[in-house]
Amino acid sequence: MAEVVNSVDENKNEVFGLIRSMTGYGRGEGTLHDRTITVELRAVNNRYLDCTVKIPRLYVFAEEAIKSCVQKQVGRGKVDVFVSIDASAADKVEVTLNRPVADGYYQALTQMRDAYDLKDDLSVSLLSRFPDVFLVEKNQGDADVIAEDIVQVLSQALNDFNAMREREGKKLAEDIRSKAEIIARLVAQVEERSPQTVVEYREKLRQRMEEVLENTQIEESRILTEAAIFADKVAVDEETVRLRSHLTQLSEMLSQGGAIGRKLDFLIQEFNREANTIGSKCSDVALSRVVVDLKGEIEKIREQVQNIE
Repeated sequence: MAEVVNSVDENKNEVFGLIRSMTGYGRGEGTLHDRTITVELRAVNNRYLDCTVKIPRLYVFAEEAIKSCVQKQVGRGKVDVFVSIDASAADKVEVTLNRPVADGYYQALTQMRDAYDLKDDLSVSLLSRFPDVFLVEKNQGDADVIAEDIVQVLSQALNDFNAMREREGKKLAEDIRSKAEIIARLVAQVEERSPQTVVEYREKLRQRMEEVLENTQIEESRILTEAAIFADKVAVDEETVRLRSHLTQLSEMLSQGGAIGRKLDFLIQEFNREANTIGSKCSDVALSRVVVDLKGEIEKIREQVQNIE
């Protein structure tokens, strides 16, 4: 029976709906068929899945099986897989006589003996000292069995790896939710402040017209018309409604979990689009400051989203 070290509950691979970070580390070790196998996984952010396997040259036949196993559990990230194998207890050494080489040495020695009338001291001990007289080969065993053993240990490393990524993913989700709450409050400030800018504009317009026209009667309809045109230019109702819709969608995605990194990335682009539109419409200093804070929080979320699978 195989002896397994540092095993992790296999049921963890069956957990769905958890957000995972793209960065992580995992390790697994096992002694299978007299081979001690160690697998380590390290991953950093990447737009797509990029899996690199570093394994002893004698076992490169298992590389595709390793990559296939990783692809089933990792959606995105640059993943480096390090495999080390101690097969000293499993490898059987076969020693055979290299007849062509041994015959060559024997003939050469015999010719030397006859040519120089030397003492005939040819022996097994003498011939065995020459290089390449014996062929030493290691029996590597069945390739399929070895590949299965490596994948078994790899699965343990992946469990450890995914557990770490899920812990990091939970922290990322909590951080994004807290920033989304700040964005909601800022959107509320925009909604509250925006109508006031129209009222203030109308009052400023009245004062300027009174200064210019002095005692002339001011047409109220003209002021209302100008104020209506201004209100239409600075209206951000559509943008704030869409931002609130995006916030709802963001919350739903975080609750749904899974590999949502790309979707979140696209959603944050929509956040930026609405914030930029609001910024281009506002002519009020106080409102401009709110928009700057709004863009800052959106950027913070964008940075965190880059870490999510």
